[in-house]
Amino acid sequence: MLKFSTRGQYALLVMTDLAEQDPEKYVPLKLLSHRRNLSVKYLEQILIQLAKANLVTGLRGLNGGYKLVKPAGEYTVGEILRVMEGDLSCISVTENNTVKSLGNETFWSDFNKKINEYINSVTLEQIVKKNQEGSNFDYCI
Repeated sequence: MLKFSTRGQYALLVMTDLAEQDPEKYVPLKLLSHRRNLSVKYLEQILIQLAKANLVTGLRGLNGGYKLVKPAGEYTVGEILRVMEGDLSCISVTENNTVKSLGNETFWSDFNKKINEYINSVTLEQIVKKNQEGSNFDYCI
């Protein structure tokens, strides 16, 4: 089932936060935690997972923190969510990789394709621009 956990939602939120910052500077974990009202421990778990996937890089010490590995325009929402959520399919798959649904396989397959096309088309840079403009995304798929 296609459902995003709070970890996935917070990962996207933190990645957006990092995309809004100077790309050359590390943002301290405590500052990110404070700005997003998340516990340091919880946020650290999310950032460690993002770092293992090479989406962010961390630096310890006085001027340490986290920053994006590449420009914001090169990250997609789909890429970030898959790191936290795994497969984003809305279709149940059996052990032998066949679709398990109660009929209408073509509809569900097309639906899954559209959802993934959409989340793969939205970049962090686009989210930052929309946030700065104060406008909403058109969620038409």
